Amino acid sequence: MENDSQLASQIEAGSFIVTAEYLPKPSADSSAVEKVKRFFNSGLTAVNVADNPHGPVMSSLAGSVALKRLGIEPVYQIVTRDRNRIAIQSDLLGAVSLGIRNVLCLSGYHQALTLSPESSNVYDIDSIQLIAAVKKMNAEGILLNGTQIEGRFPVLVGAAANPDLKPMELNIIRLVKKVAAGATFIQTQAVFDIDAFQQWIEAARKEGITEQTAILAGVMPIEGVTEAERLKEKYTDFSALGKVVERMKQVGDEDAQKKEGLAICAETVKRIKGIKGLRGIHIISGGKEAVVPDVINAAGL
Repeated sequence: MENDSQLASQIEAGSFIVTAEYLPKPSADSSAVEKVKRFFNSGLTAVNVADNPHGPVMSSLAGSVALKRLGIEPVYQIVTRDRNRIAIQSDLLGAVSLGIRNVLCLSGYHQALTLSPESSNVYDIDSIQLIAAVKKMNAEGILLNGTQIEGRFPVLVGAAANPDLKPMELNIIRLVKKVAAGATFIQTQAVFDIDAFQQWIEAARKEGITEQTAILAGVMPIEGVTEAERLKEKYTDFSALGKVVERMKQVGDEDAQKKEGLAICAETVKRIKGIKGLRGIHIISGGKEAVVPDVINAAGL
């Protein structure tokens, strides 16, 4: 079904796309989203609204609607960790009725990696099944149980990928499944190992994936040694952060480390921007939305 979102239009046109991330706070204050609007005013096609990545915060649906009302195109993230297929489809119908046109389908971090490790997960369906469900709702106008959807359901479906996962063969198989299920765009986890990323996207290109979907490389500005070491310890797939830590240790105090982190991020963007098959950049702020315009300016985006 035809989608009128800016993201869909730029993918169709073959444009180079820049998106960013908004991490909602555990807040019920409607002005919370307004406070970050100024960081998303320039150079961005759309802004992802994270879905409880580290524990309960303002819902991705509410944050997406708030951004849309402020004139910023949202990408509504939805994880399968916390909802069964009934709740997920219900939220999707509600999102479309409120004008949301872009959805990123995720399984979500296991609850043990969040601030609510005692909570139960659901995982009634996984991210690939969610992608297929949204595609079915869009293309056929029906729910998973065959119920007809009343009205249009014009949704652009996206997925995430981690270029650092090994072995490469299984990594690419999973990526192929996501694209086959209906993912029109792919946003990757943060790229720190440029050589490994280039090998991954080359493997994806050989499978024809880059011709079927728009791949946006994630980049993350690290503010200092402490943050880099914490991420490296928590997420083993960020092993390349060791080089970032060593580089930051050479520059001195926290302010210098923050500047160096931005410089590393900008260098990464400049080095990967010309890789064949790459269609854009996704700025992962981790809740530090103020750094988004700095990355855009420093990287020449």
